[in-house]
Amino acid sequence: MSNTIIDTNFNFPNQKSLYKGKVRAVYNIDDKELVMIATDRLSAFDVVMPKGIPYKGQILNQIATSMMKATEDVVPNWLTATPDPNVAVGHLCEPFKVEMVIRGYMSGHAAREYKAGKRMLCGVTMPEGMQENDKFPNPIITPATKAEMGDHDEDISREDILAKGIVSEADYLILEDYTRKLFQRGTEIAASRGLILVDTKYEFGKTKDGKIVLIDEIHTPDSSRYFYADGYQERQDKGEAQKQLSKEFVRQWLIANDFQGLEGQTVPEMSDEYIETVSERYIELYENIMGEPFVKADVSNIQKRIENNVLVYLGK
Repeated sequence: MSNTIIDTNFNFPNQKSLYKGKVRAVYNIDDKELVMIATDRLSAFDVVMPKGIPYKGQILNQIATSMMKATEDVVPNWLTATPDPNVAVGHLCEPFKVEMVIRGYMSGHAAREYKAGKRMLCGVTMPEGMQENDKFPNPIITPATKAEMGDHDEDISREDILAKGIVSEADYLILEDYTRKLFQRGTEIAASRGLILVDTKYEFGKTKDGKIVLIDEIHTPDSSRYFYADGYQERQDKGEAQKQLSKEFVRQWLIANDFQGLEGQTVPEMSDEYIETVSERYIELYENIMGEPFVKADVSNIQKRIENNVLVYLGK
């Protein structure tokens, strides 16, 4: 797909380094700020798919930056500017090596573990007698260790995080507090748009002056799972699948095509027609999550557009 951005190799003024994650490229500018570019890469089961999804990077970036602005009164974040639809700029931070996953409902990974007979997830007990997509009595925090590209994130308990010294107890208590506050605000925003925020993950870092802030994406369909609120209870009562707003539809397509990121498995071929449907689904996700129409950016030359916009920003 020619109208996608899969990789970047810019050389900006005062650039110190470039880090490439599964979906984003992060440029360190003068050890002071980060320029984060959301590509159109699609990651599922911790594997990056071979082809990009048109407008996916723009969608993720615009949801994430908008949600950061909508939550900055409850939790500080790293964001300072958005010079391009695919770009976020913010403070240089040292990331914590854990992802704070919070679940309001037993879905996805938690449901798969539950079906396998497990009643403990990351040191947290899941009640007996639940069915998939039931609401937990209270949201549970189930952290994961952050994986390098190509590796799988792994569940970890609060106790192991502290015992291994991955995060200090003082800092971890702040991470938990921030996670619960963000999830509460995200739940309220979702409800105002007829949605249920099912589960999500947050990542945090520490600024040079020691302040803990929210970093990376927030409340996007890649980092979160949403249900449509309308008809949720009726579907649960009938044992039907929930209408989802997340990239779970991609995971289910991959599972149906015998791929779960396991050793020896090959990523199934994604036709241009299927990729177009994925792009359309992401646009639908954007419009439902944001409550506004999606405006497509000019993709005639995405690389040049991004480079020019970042250079203008840095020139200021």
